[in-house]
Parts: sequence; structure tokens; C-alpha cells
Amino acid sequence: MPGKVPERATRAAAALLGLGALAYTAWLLEVLVRTGLDPVRTYVSELAAADQPLGGLFRATDLAAGLLVLAGALTGLAATRIHGPWARGGWIALAVFGAATVADSRLPLSCAPTADPACAARETAGLVPATHTAHAVSSTLAMTGALAAMVALTVAARRYGHWRPLARTGPALVVLELAATTWTLAAMAAFEAGRGTWALGAGQRLQVLLVAVWLAVLAGSLVRGRSR
Repeated sequence: MPGKVPERATRAAAALLGLGALAYTAWLLEVLVRTGLDPVRTYVSELAAADQPLGGLFRATDLAAGLLVLAGALTGLAATRIHGPWARGGWIALAVFGAATVADSRLPLSCAPTADPACAARETAGLVPATHTAHAVSSTLAMTGALAAMVALTVAARRYGHWRPLARTGPALVVLELAATTWTLAAMAAFEAGRGTWALGAGQRLQVLLVAVWLAVLAGSLVRGRSR
């Protein structure tokens, strides 16, 4: 009977992370519904801006994603049998990602700077609400946590011989995520310097999609690890 408790907890962590990955891809709804924002040029978070017609929906899905990943990470930390420093650090980083995503959803942009020149001008002049700065901080913390978790848990999967799907596909996903992050940061710098967007939206959408795919692989690996 005691052995059943960790198994149930691990499956719960997998379910929470899988649902979190699904909620984190809610922005793909822009393929089906008209948002008025160009996905190649605009930040993903601009979908959830306070002045956007579907902002409430995307803020709610961000909140759900953050809570699910946070709960899944804490459950995974407590339940899995891999307790090396890479695993512990990875679960903690994943919890940071979840918590920061929750904060992101509660600190929306007031407008869409890449799509609205007036909004961009107000942002440059410092005439937007403080949530713009707070959102930048929480977004940076979220992506830092996601990257750290991807690296640490992938290393743990390979080093400790568990979570075979993650051990096989994790390295490629990490490399792609680093490339997408570099693209996104370069595009952000270009936009802030007034040199265009450099397909900022495409780079960031690839960045967050890869995080969601990695979360789904981790969830599947937890289930397969228990079944073995």
C-alpha cells in the first residue's frame, strides 16, 4: 500500500503538467479567432493586454497554466524517486516558472506596444501603468525558470537513467529553446531600438510552444517511468 502513494502522486504530477502544457498553448486559438494582432510581429502576452477583446480569456488560461504547472512541479518534487541535485533544482525551477506565470496573468499590459504606435510612444515616455515593468520582470523570471527546469530535468533524466522519453528528446528541445530565446531577445532589442520587430512574435511563439512541448514530454515520461 505505501508504494501506491508515490505512484498516485507521480501520476497526479503528470496529469497536472500535461494540463498545464495544454493551457500554456491557449494562444494557438488565434489561428481560429480574429484577435487583431499579427502573430509574426506581436508579443504573445499582448493577446492578454487589458485593452484586447479576448484579453480576459488569455489571462485566465495563463493563470490556469501557471497554477497547474506550479502544483505539478511541487507534486513532482515530493513524489518522484529521483532526488539528486539536478532533479531537485529542476523541480524548483519549474515551480518558479509556474508561480511567475501566475504573476504574469495578474500583471497584464494595458495595451499592445508592438501593434499600437500610441501605446509604444506612451511606454517609451513612461506613461503606462507600472504593470508594464512588473510584467517584464515576471515574464523574464518565468522564462528563466522554464529554461533552468528544461536543462536541469533533462540532465537528471540522462544522468539517473529515468524518464526515457525526456532523456531522448530533451537535449534537442533544450537546444531549440535556446535558439528561440536568442531570436526573441535579439528581436526585442531591435524593437526597443526602433529597428523593427525582426519577427518578434514568431520567435516568442516558438519559444513558448517549445516549453509546452517539453512539459508534455516530461508528463509522459513520468507516466512511463511509473509504468516501468
